Amino acid sequence: MRVLLTEDDRMIGHAVQTALRQDGCVVDWVRDAESADAALLAGSFDLLLLDLGLPGRDGISLLRELRARRDATPVLVITARDAVEDRIAGLDAGADDYLVKPFDLDELAARMRALLRRSAGHGTAYLEHRGVRLDPGTREVTRHGKPVSLSPREYAVLEALLLRPGVVLSRAQLEDRLYGWSESVESNAVEVYIHGLRRKLGHDMIQNVRGVGYFVPREATAPDEA
Repeated sequence: MRVLLTEDDRMIGHAVQTALRQDGCVVDWVRDAESADAALLAGSFDLLLLDLGLPGRDGISLLRELRARRDATPVLVITARDAVEDRIAGLDAGADDYLVKPFDLDELAARMRALLRRSAGHGTAYLEHRGVRLDPGTREVTRHGKPVSLSPREYAVLEALLLRPGVVLSRAQLEDRLYGWSESVESNAVEVYIHGLRRKLGHDMIQNVRGVGYFVPREATAPDEA
């Protein structure tokens, strides 16, 4: 999961970024609304963590502008504003969830996973395809019930593909989910991780469109379900 963290408090920002990176997320951190806006216009993120009390332009203003331009990035507000009217204002402005500081980092991670599932249209807590099951809560992967050991970046590639079955993701889109701004992109890294996943999960698990990208095929629909 690639996350844009918008938080001006250095202590909170550092703690959240560190915890989420340990949880396998790619986290880019900015400290004001203008920087967040520029980042969202320039790149693609799975989730925006948004503080409201930012210097200069506040988070509510940014949130309203994002929704006005039809940016559908899931937004989880993280703020010290705990009054009911503040929660209502945040949700009405387009936030998908609202978490009041101080918060438990495990709860934050759980809410993020729930938002990611909902935004991708998944109703269950896990992702499953052709006998392969990925549990975002535990980061465990099994194939036909047997554990499969994946590297953190193999896991990130698999999660990105399973969230969007049938959708072709380019190498650049997959790299976005593997590397933050401060990390250098390794040459042919995506191809290496795809090769590793095919070896561990079966060569038909991930398919490619030459010159375009990679995808996991949609499950066939039974005739009576069409």
